[in-house]
Amino acid sequence: MLLLALGMHAQEEIEKALFELPDIIFQQIETKADYEACYELRIKQPIDHNDPSKGHFYQRAYLSHMGFDAPSVIVTNGYGRPSNNITELASLLGANQINVEHRYFLESVPKEMDYDYLNFVQVTADLHKINTIFRSIYDGPWVASGISKGGTTTIFYRYFYPDDVDVSVPYVAPVNLSDEDPRIYSFLDTIGSDQCRADIYAYQRDLLTNADKYKSLLKWFAKGKGLEFNYLSFDEAFEYAVLEYPFSFWQYGRDCSKIPSPDTDTETKLNYFLDIVGLQFFSDSDMKAYASHYYQSGTEMGYYGYETEDFEGLLKYLPMDPHPSAVFMPDKMVKPFDASLTTQVFEWTKEADNMIYINGALDTWSATAAPPSDQNNSLYYFLEGKHHATARIASMNSQEKNLLIGKLEEWLGIEIK
Repeated sequence: MLLLALGMHAQEEIEKALFELPDIIFQQIETKADYEACYELRIKQPIDHNDPSKGHFYQRAYLSHMGFDAPSVIVTNGYGRPSNNITELASLLGANQINVEHRYFLESVPKEMDYDYLNFVQVTADLHKINTIFRSIYDGPWVASGISKGGTTTIFYRYFYPDDVDVSVPYVAPVNLSDEDPRIYSFLDTIGSDQCRADIYAYQRDLLTNADKYKSLLKWFAKGKGLEFNYLSFDEAFEYAVLEYPFSFWQYGRDCSKIPSPDTDTETKLNYFLDIVGLQFFSDSDMKAYASHYYQSGTEMGYYGYETEDFEGLLKYLPMDPHPSAVFMPDKMVKPFDASLTTQVFEWTKEADNMIYINGALDTWSATAAPPSDQNNSLYYFLEGKHHATARIASMNSQEKNLLIGKLEEWLGIEIK
């Protein structure tokens, strides 16, 4: 009964504090283990932080409350965040966590999607407003962290608002320098063994050489899944998926021994293809789901393309030159790419202190990670044998983890138990 009473008192205290915060709507949700209470938030944000008269939208976030004096982690998602989850960093620190859905994804959208306001100036201003609001109730040190595109957001957030947090921990986060960053090509040309790369190429050639046979079967799969192809034709989607294969293979650290050989049966080859790349990523449903991502990639965040020189005569629906781009702009709008901001941020990382970059050495995105620099005190991890989904604190060896914990304790002024 005493514990129940204490829990109810803690919940009353945080809800009283939330009632008094500006621009916050909250609703209690399932409480995660070790937390006193969790809430789904709607945070009123200007569409344009430089001109609030242009209207507003409500940004979804999730608050997991540990205590008013505890550290706080703001999770900078790069996409939608349909439910609450507790990150390993928040668990490690015993921290409050504010898990923020990215502007212009899922429920964090205005009535009209004016993409002119989907840029890092506005995205990071969203995070700054949230930080400013919650600093009025949370007195402990602050950390920002995100994964993949969310990790890139962590980096840009620190660039624009260096005093919002004490430490930033971006995971598997690219800092691309163009909309066709050539470092991706260099990575794919050198990662793994000569034999593995040769097997990857042979598999791609087999798919393209025998495209008619494979596509006739894949069309039945697409029909069964209800996939539609209007943004790209089915034939274009197939060739894109074949070109995407090496990127996806290394992004998630696939096993070279599992690559089908030329004499492998057709069903096995196609099941493998669907497992590694598939067709949904190039279908209309995913074009719509990732429209905001592609807009950012094609205007200021940067991305990658596909080399075609080794497939002379095999590509029938995609151009050889210029290289096909992995950016699919919403509604096929034409917008110029501006590399000035991402180049500035890339240079800034070389001097930025109190950053912990966690990357997997196998991950294709490690090719465009912030490079190690001796001009700052930051930590750079390129974890051997780890990839986009496994480069985490939990997968570090004891030496790597102890170094990270020591730096967090030093920079945050806390003791991690």
